[in-house]
Amino acid sequence: MEIKSATFVISNTDIARCPQDGLPEYAFIGRSNVGKSSLINMLTRKHGLAMTSSTPGKTMLINHFLVNGQWYIVDLPGYGYASRGKEQREKLQQIIESYILNRMQMTNLFLLIDCRHAPLDIDLRFIEWLGENGVPFSIVFTKADKLGGGRLRENVRAYLDKLSEQWEELPPYFVTSAEKGTGRDELLDYIEQINRTLKAEK
Repeated sequence: MEIKSATFVISNTDIARCPQDGLPEYAFIGRSNVGKSSLINMLTRKHGLAMTSSTPGKTMLINHFLVNGQWYIVDLPGYGYASRGKEQREKLQQIIESYILNRMQMTNLFLLIDCRHAPLDIDLRFIEWLGENGVPFSIVFTKADKLGGGRLRENVRAYLDKLSEQWEELPPYFVTSAEKGTGRDELLDYIEQINRTLKAEK
């Protein structure tokens, strides 16, 4: 897939105020510092695109970016911000859950995982919640450039093995590096494949 245009459209906390044009939405979510903005900028090849809406407090919002005038990248608030107060964490959780469970246009959720870490309970619990609610999702391992090839494969395999303890069929997964552009073509091809399927079903 060739990305010819990618533009910031809107930020908000209410899914009722999200775009109403019915275009497919591909949402990105992950823990703090997992590399979400960097990945979005790498995919679109627009440096700073995901920062368009990142004035103070914007991490509390749902951010829509229109790609090629045909589909959206949706930058969701991160989860697991230990530094935030209980009230803010609950508000973030409400925003995230409202979008994921009620936004009909959400076609796929990309869950970002930092490949440098062993499986973390907070991510595993989130994946379990996605499964319980029948949410279509894929896993995106980020920061692959920070590890050597052998260590990278070991960490990814450890994660998949951990998931296999609970899941009969593993979700699709991608290994990426925002620094080197690793995984860009694979991710965009996956999105294009889904878009084609959606068009064929209409």
